[in-house]
Amino acid sequence: MAAHNDLGRQGENMAAEMLCKKGYKILERNWRFNGWEVDIIARTKTEIVFVEVKTRSDDSLMLPEEAVDFNRRCRLTSAASAYINYHKITLTPRFDVVAIVLNNTRCDIRHLEDAFYPVARRKRY
Repeated sequence: MAAHNDLGRQGENMAAEMLCKKGYKILERNWRFNGWEVDIIARTKTEIVFVEVKTRSDDSLMLPEEAVDFNRRCRLTSAASAYINYHKITLTPRFDVVAIVLNNTRCDIRHLEDAFYPVARRKRY
């Protein structure tokens, strides 16, 4: 497996562990539907939380959370909608980002709750 895949997997494991410590219940990891993927789906007492995990070894050019661009938000929103409809979820949805910088000298993890609101891509005619 490529080094960046190992780093990503390590970051997702750290994010899941942190969410569990905060009292979240992890429902799914790497949930896929029609080519879309959600890294972590968790729940609180009142919300269903769709979590995008971004792990980088260096943040000098871009913070990890900045990689969650418009296209990524659209794909997460579509996947979340599919999950909610398939499982008939009635909880309020929320979109979080866990941003991690992890290397030999540094381990920073930030949980950005309500990182963005759902977005839909417009069809071009």
